[in-house]
Amino acid sequence: MHIVCCDLEGVFVPEIWINVAQKTGIEELRLTTRDISDYDVLMKRRLEILERERLTITDIQKVIAMINPLEGAAEFLYWLRSVTQVIIVSDTFVQFAGPLMKKLGWPALFCNSLIIGQDGSIENYTLRQKEGKKKAVIALKSLNYNVIAVGDSYNDIGMLKEADRGILFRPPENFKSDFPELPITHNYEELKTLLEDDCLKIVS
Repeated sequence: MHIVCCDLEGVFVPEIWINVAQKTGIEELRLTTRDISDYDVLMKRRLEILERERLTITDIQKVIAMINPLEGAAEFLYWLRSVTQVIIVSDTFVQFAGPLMKKLGWPALFCNSLIIGQDGSIENYTLRQKEGKKKAVIALKSLNYNVIAVGDSYNDIGMLKEADRGILFRPPENFKSDFPELPITHNYEELKTLLEDDCLKIVS
């Protein structure tokens, strides 16, 4: 049996924090795991900015409610779920994910959570577990699944390398030289073709 683990932001939906940066005009919030590989460093910087600018969970959720899936994402995910089991494995938070999961047809989601103050301020975040994406793959492999993983950023690399087959989707240009062992796809048609012609056949 096989199962596919996919990242969320950059694969199926736009980057949430980039959208927040665009709506608020706070350019510092444009940084993502494509720019800073250490997720804890990145999140602490974001929390400092939110506190400084007095942005609350409600402010962020209003932006998220306006975000739509990437063009073709919902259709691709519908196809993928029709041929195999799929889990979205993301570093996003349950307080962010609801509207996005609804627009994607409510796929299964593994993610993290935020600690919200009584005034709606985002005080901190809680990881489901450290290296959660990689450990999700390890756990699924222990259940005798063959795992295919799809991601686009530094925080996906552990998951991609741990999987039986890892695939990059629209990664930064430097990933081609940094991770030559990982195949790169640039659109959903390429990703679908690779899954149909290679990965799904290998692990069937």
